[in-house]
Amino acid sequence: MKKFGLAVLVTVFAQMAAADGVVGHYKVKGTNPDGTAYEGDAQITATSDVTCTIVWKTGGSTSSGICMRDGNAFTAGYELSGHVGLVIYLIKKNGTLDGTWTVAGENGVGTEVLTPD
Repeated sequence: MKKFGLAVLVTVFAQMAAADGVVGHYKVKGTNPDGTAYEGDAQITATSDVTCTIVWKTGGSTSSGICMRDGNAFTAGYELSGHVGLVIYLIKKNGTLDGTWTVAGENGVGTEVLTPD
């Protein structure tokens, strides 16, 4: 029983400590809350075993934030034009990040897909 419990803990911590599993350059395709489309690039850089920074360059603007992976979930808080934003991605088996996002004071959500480049 002890060996099984230790194996489970090791697996859980390995998943949580895998922020570096999403590190890299991505192509971005998304929709704004009003339905308009945008494209660009994103770069994710590890800052620890579980945290990272992310920089998006889309539609002529650049935004950056802090991010974290927990299992198959990947989240980021960011600043865009002086407002706080939040994005939640689901990590797909092929490495694609499929997410929804919002910005404080804005009604609705946008969608975004990051595809490894």
